[in-house]
Amino acid sequence: MATPRRGAAAALLLAMAAMGAPPPARGFSLPLERPADCGHARYFDISRLACGPCGAHQRQSAGGSSCVCQPGYRMVSSNGGSSVICEKCPENMSGVTQDGWNCITCPKGLTSEGKCKCLNNEILVERGINGVLLNEALCIHCNGSEQSFSASDVSGNRCVRCEQTFINVSKNCDCSSPNILTGGLCFSARERLPPKGVATVRFGQLGVTLTSAWFLKNMQSSASACWLYSNLTACQALGNMCVMNMNSLSSSSADACGLFQYIYVDTARLGNVHSIAFWRHNLPWLYYGDHPGLASQVLEANHFPTIFSFKETDQDVKLQFIAASFDAAGNFLKWQNLEGGILQLCPDTQTKLNAAYAFGTTYQQSCKVSVSKILLDFANPVFYDLFLEYNGDNGQQYLWAVPVLNLNLQYNEMFVNQGSNMNNWFLTRRFFLVDTLSGKENDLEKPPRVIRIASKIAISIRLVSHTQRGTIYPPLLTIAYTDVLVQNPETQSVTVSFSVNYEMNQSEAQIQTDIALGVLGGLAVLWSLLKIAGWKRRTGSSIIDLQTVLKFLLFYAGELANVFVVITVGTGIYWLVFFKAQQFVSVLLPLPSQEENFVTYVACAFSLKALQFLELLISQLTVDIFFIDWERPKGKVLKAVEGEGVIKSAAAPVSIWRTYFIAKEWNEIQTVRKINPLFQVLAVLFFLEVVGFSNLALMDSSSSLTRSSESYIAPWSRILRFGVSAALWLAIAILQVIFFSVFYERFVEDKISQFVDLCCMSNISVFLLSHSCFGYYIHGRSVHGHADTNMEEMNMNLKREAENLCSQRGLLPNTDGQTFQISISRKMRQHYDRIHETLTRERGPARLLDSSANIFKQTTRTYNTMNKFLSSFIGHVHKEMDYIVKDKLLLERILGMEFMEPSEKSIFYNDEGHSFSDVLYYGNETTLLIFDILFFSIVDLASQSFVLAAILTYLQQEIFRFIRNTLGQKNLASKTLVDRRFLI
Repeated sequence: MATPRRGAAAALLLAMAAMGAPPPARGFSLPLERPADCGHARYFDISRLACGPCGAHQRQSAGGSSCVCQPGYRMVSSNGGSSVICEKCPENMSGVTQDGWNCITCPKGLTSEGKCKCLNNEILVERGINGVLLNEALCIHCNGSEQSFSASDVSGNRCVRCEQTFINVSKNCDCSSPNILTGGLCFSARERLPPKGVATVRFGQLGVTLTSAWFLKNMQSSASACWLYSNLTACQALGNMCVMNMNSLSSSSADACGLFQYIYVDTARLGNVHSIAFWRHNLPWLYYGDHPGLASQVLEANHFPTIFSFKETDQDVKLQFIAASFDAAGNFLKWQNLEGGILQLCPDTQTKLNAAYAFGTTYQQSCKVSVSKILLDFANPVFYDLFLEYNGDNGQQYLWAVPVLNLNLQYNEMFVNQGSNMNNWFLTRRFFLVDTLSGKENDLEKPPRVIRIASKIAISIRLVSHTQRGTIYPPLLTIAYTDVLVQNPETQSVTVSFSVNYEMNQSEAQIQTDIALGVLGGLAVLWSLLKIAGWKRRTGSSIIDLQTVLKFLLFYAGELANVFVVITVGTGIYWLVFFKAQQFVSVLLPLPSQEENFVTYVACAFSLKALQFLELLISQLTVDIFFIDWERPKGKVLKAVEGEGVIKSAAAPVSIWRTYFIAKEWNEIQTVRKINPLFQVLAVLFFLEVVGFSNLALMDSSSSLTRSSESYIAPWSRILRFGVSAALWLAIAILQVIFFSVFYERFVEDKISQFVDLCCMSNISVFLLSHSCFGYYIHGRSVHGHADTNMEEMNMNLKREAENLCSQRGLLPNTDGQTFQISISRKMRQHYDRIHETLTRERGPARLLDSSANIFKQTTRTYNTMNKFLSSFIGHVHKEMDYIVKDKLLLERILGMEFMEPSEKSIFYNDEGHSFSDVLYYGNETTLLIFDILFFSIVDLASQSFVLAAILTYLQQEIFRFIRNTLGQKNLASKTLVDRRFLI
């Protein structure tokens, strides 16, 4: 027996192995078949997910997942699917019962399904009271006479009391002529009915006008019931149909809104609700009237009777919106608080959805929603009357009606609500989110041909001008609808948005800004005129030519840029402080559309400051500079005379290395700044992104630097972004300047002062001309007579100077003044140019005829000539080109200009502030800092990214620093005649 058992076990293992073995890829695939693909003779097998054939005399059921007998056949057995057995009914009993199991005689004919049919107001009876099947079906007439007043229900299965209008009009359930039957209601022909309405709905965006099955069935009856009987539900239903027609009114149309207006006007005798002139008794409140200027009265005549605050400890920090909701048939559903995303079609967390109603938080939400989801979620439209809840003085809760601005509304074929003129607006009350009902043609059970979706909903909160206690005007809900032609719901989608905006009248702020701009702009003109006057004095020219005009425009561009900077930075910091720090609301941020002027000012400031920066860069790259070497030869040396073969004694050469060294140091300090640019950028970025100062730029009431990931993040305010970033730039820059000037330059190194000391120790003076007749002089003549010496003697010289055993370093005896602003005469400038021009003139043809050695000799000769001339000029050798030394007047220092013209003698002004740094980056830190701030802000405003702005700002700093170094080095070599190879 063991052998058969082992064989069975082996067979079982092989079978299990075969089952566990992975089948080929095609074993996991199957053809896609849908119930609609099966046709009438097949059904959809839900176990196989495929179509299967029905049996003989069978067809597909209504659901498609089983088979049923054809008309004239009854079921003998049925186990679902195709497990059905049908049998033909005898000819004398050709009908089939409603359940399909039995044959029966039908005295009044058959339906297309082979079932018995009865006339109106008759019910079909197939079984007795005890359930016994009758041989012949009975059609029992419902007794519609008095005492019974019964009629068959919709399914025709039982008799129910007929509609009351039938009883009122005909005293029975028959609405025969001349009475009028419409919408399931019966009206007397003697009664004055509303005019015949047009049951069409126009979808203007698609250019489609269709006859709505809902309107065709219910509009006339609702209007008549509302008109004759003041039926509340019928009036609400008629109002809803008007809302589905976009509340549009036209004198030539008798649509749902026309019928509503007809009834509204004719029922004035009924009086108003809650003393509201536009709210008629028994009717829904749909309109605020159509008189010109009504919208401004509704929105601005009254203040909302609640004080709002930004502090969470206070009560009124949220907008308590509440809506009365109705279904399409006019039935009241419930009161609904808007929290929880009632009006927000985009899904989100509960916290983020509810953030829309936190007072002061600008809310924006946008997404794409598929049409299939809309059809599923909004099979039945819901209509809303929106109110804002508040508490009265007596503790009673009150409601304030919120007006609606429907952008799709047409008044006499004109879209009156799409303009900006409030006096032309036509305000309404009721609205819906999605209408999937009015777009159904012919059959209400079929999907709609067109749906209408509220694609844009915006709630506007306006602050009362000059309020100090958070008083607002009534809110306004603006809504825009999109018409969608339903073709393929699975692939179609609609972009929807929901927003809550806060605004205040910015006209006064704009006027103040314009005044400030005008006043400061006028002062900028005066300051530019003073600067151009000083510039003309420094250039030694008195003629107003084209160059003068262009220079004035450049000066004005720079000053106007400063004006824009003052206004924009002041505006940004003002909104940052006063909006974020307020308890009771007195100011609200400008809307994005109201920020355009501000952004324009920033762009103008950047453009003008960039122009000033480029002019500054060019002027620094074209300065005239020369290093005066005071060193004199020590003794004589024997030197062979080239070409003569003899040896003569000559003055010992003076080392050029000191000049090269000073030139190299000057080259290094050309781009030294009072701040560290890299640290500046990193510190600003650190405080913005890491510490969280960027959160202060959000358009919400919170002044917290942190935000949780679960909370709603409000959109950015461009004014606040500029204000926060500019304030941080200025604060960090000021701290850096204080640190470098008070600590670093005093205790570590001061490169500008060290350069002056180095000049003195090297016995080198620096002669600078930033203008034709104006410049700077650094007196570096050594008090020791020689600087080209050994280490021991140099140390002895330093020791003697430290112990005051030698004279002072100043240009004048017994003074320490080494730096001067110089205003030279025209004669002096002409002599300087003649010497420098000899090199330029000799270099031209010489390059074609002579060798490089000859060019070098010419350069050396020019250098020596210039050095001799300038040293003799400083030493008062040229009496016809002499100079005097004096102090500048206080007003001259303030205005940055010189009152005296150096007609005969040049003037050296004592300068203790090292103003020669004006030809370096160091002396123009304000211009550079403002340019960096504006560049950072422009990039951020364009990209909304502080990180990108920081990266690009640092890159532009490095690029311009490289340009300044490279071209400055070239200019330095050209003007000082120092070889560029030593400027490393």
